[in-house]
Amino acid sequence: MMRRPCHDRWLASLGLALVWGLSGCSDGGPEDLQQWMREQRAQVKATVPPLPEPKKFSPQAYLGAGALDPFSRERLAQALRAQGGNAASNAALVAPELNRRKEPLESVPLDAMKMVGSLNRNGQPVALIKVDNLIYQVRPGNYLGLNYGKIVKITETEVVLREIVQDAAGEWIERQATLQLQEGMK
Repeated sequence: MMRRPCHDRWLASLGLALVWGLSGCSDGGPEDLQQWMREQRAQVKATVPPLPEPKKFSPQAYLGAGALDPFSRERLAQALRAQGGNAASNAALVAPELNRRKEPLESVPLDAMKMVGSLNRNGQPVALIKVDNLIYQVRPGNYLGLNYGKIVKITETEVVLREIVQDAAGEWIERQATLQLQEGMK
């Protein structure tokens, strides 16, 4: 079998690299390194500030269990009754809304809904509302959105709502909102 000169040179280079690499592991190297480490440790002094004493925890009794929840409907009704004068008309707006069961689309803000179509079913207009890739059918009288929005009219291009919201003074007022048909939506 004949060897090639290129192969022989490669083996010689590999042997030379191995001998050179092992020569770096002589006894003098680790001793020098250990001496340097001792010198460095002697020069550096670690300073760790002491930890502060922990504060004493004193538990407090919860006294709000018997109080009225500030976000409850009863609290809202009480506030409306307490306003007096104009509060009677305001309470008339909100009171029927508090006494009915909420519909599924009342937990979704209007800006998260899209009107994607409309149709007539048994002579009554029906709007197709898309929320989170689900299509819902709504009719006049159904409720949408977070502000007690009742559907008052459905056309081919929009859904008109009557919402009950608080103005800057805290008074309950009616306002109109619309959902426009979103053309080209998938």
